[in-house]
Amino acid sequence: MSDLILIIEDEPDIATTVSYNLQKQGFSTQIAGTGEAGLACAHSLPTPDLILLDLMLPDMSGHQVCERIREHRRTQNVPVIMLTARGEEEDRVAGFEHGADDYVTKPFSVRELVSRIRAVLRRCQKLEESATTYLRAGVIRMDVDGHRVWVDETEVELTAIEYRLLHTFVDRKGRVQSRDQLIDSVWGTGTAITTRTIDVHIKRLRAKLGNTASGYIDTVWGVGYRLRVPEAVSE
Repeated sequence: MSDLILIIEDEPDIATTVSYNLQKQGFSTQIAGTGEAGLACAHSLPTPDLILLDLMLPDMSGHQVCERIREHRRTQNVPVIMLTARGEEEDRVAGFEHGADDYVTKPFSVRELVSRIRAVLRRCQKLEESATTYLRAGVIRMDVDGHRVWVDETEVELTAIEYRLLHTFVDRKGRVQSRDQLIDSVWGTGTAITTRTIDVHIKRLRAKLGNTASGYIDTVWGVGYRLRVPEAVSE
C-alpha cells in the first residue's frame, strides 16, 4: 500500500501541482485548504503517513495546526514537513519547536520535496523498527530485550518476578488477569504458588512504580488485576 501524504495548503495551484507529482512518484494524496479542514483529515481514517503543512493558512497558523497534530493521540507521531516562504533561521527554529520534522522553503523543486519526504519517512521507519523491543503504558516504558523499566525518565529496579508481572500487565493492557492466569504467565503452569503470593508481589510492584504509576494496576475484586492507564496520560 502506498504512503498517504496529506497536503494542507491554501494555494490551489501549489496543492494540485504537489499532489500530481507525488502521485506520479507512487504516493497517495489528500488535499485540505484550511487548518481546520486539514486537522479533520488528519484525525480521520486512514491516518496520513506524512503531512505537508503550509505555514500561512487562512484560518490559523501552521504552527497552531502542528501543535494540535502533536496533541492528538492518532497523529502525535505522524511526521510533518512545513512549507513556507519564510526561510530565516528563526522561522525554521520556530517550526521545529512547534513539532515539525523538516522545513522546506518556497519556491521549491518537486524533486527536492520528494527527496525530503522519502528521507523523513525512512527516518521514521527506522525509529519505529528500533522501538519494537519497547513496550509503553502511559509513563511506563519497558525495554523487553534489556529487561529494564522506566517510570517517566527514572529507571526502576525490579526483581525478575516483578519484571515478568509488569511485562504481563503491559502486554495485556486493559485486560483483566485472574490470579491463576498470572501464576501461569509469570511462574509457569503447575507451579505451587498461592494467590496470596500474587497479592504480595503486586503490592511490592506498586510500591516500586511510585505515586505516578502505581495506580495503573487496578484490583478487580473477586477476579484479579488489570493495568489501566488514565485517559489523561494515555499514549
